[in-house]
Amino acid sequence: MSLARVQFFSISLDGFGTGEPQSLDAPFGHAGERLHEWMFTTRWWRERLGQPGGTGGIDDAFVRLHDTGIGAEIMGAGKFGPPGWPEDLEWKGWWGPNPPFHTPVFVLTHHPRPSIEMEGGTTFHFIDASPAEALETARAAADGQDVRIGGGATVIRDFLAAGLVDHLHIVVVPILLGRGVRLWDGLEGLEKDYEIETASSPSGVTHVTFTRAV
Repeated sequence: MSLARVQFFSISLDGFGTGEPQSLDAPFGHAGERLHEWMFTTRWWRERLGQPGGTGGIDDAFVRLHDTGIGAEIMGAGKFGPPGWPEDLEWKGWWGPNPPFHTPVFVLTHHPRPSIEMEGGTTFHFIDASPAEALETARAAADGQDVRIGGGATVIRDFLAAGLVDHLHIVVVPILLGRGVRLWDGLEGLEKDYEIETASSPSGVTHVTFTRAV
C-alpha cells in the first residue's frame, strides 16, 4: 500500500505551523516568510525560479524529494486559499496557472465545488470527507504511489490523531511566533508510535523525521 507522507513542514520553536491572521496578502499571517526562508535559499528553489546559486547540503537534499514517489496530495482549505475563498468561484489557489504539485490534489472543505484542471498535471478536487475517507480517495488516484499530506497544521494534526501518517518530516525553525495554529496540540505520546531521527543544518533549522515503527 502507498504511504501517507508529510514533507518538510515548517514549524516555529513554539510549535506553530502558521501565524495569524491569514489573508490574501499574508498567507502565513504575521509569520510572513520566516518559516520558509531556509527553503528559499536552496539550490533547488533557485533552479525552479531560473536563478543561479543557492545552498546545497541537507536542506537542498530534503526539498529535492518534493516530487519523488508522490501520486496525489491532500490539503486543507486554509492552504488552498485565504478565508472566504469558497465564495470566489474564480479563485484557483495561490500558485498561478501551473501549481507545483503535478498530481491530483484533494482539498478538504465544507464547500465542495467542481474540480479545476490546471497546467502541468495538477487537478484540484474539492471534497468534504474525514481523514480516512480522504486518504482512501487520494490513494485510489495515486496509482500505487504515495500520498502527501500537505498541510496546513490542522490537517496534519487531524491525520496524525487518526493514526494515518506513515512518515512525517518536520523542520523546526528557530523563531518564536507566540500565536497562530499549533501542530502538536492533543498529540501527547505520539513519539511512541514512531522512530525519530534529527539532523541540524547550517541554516539554523533542525530536520526531524518520524517513521512509523514496525
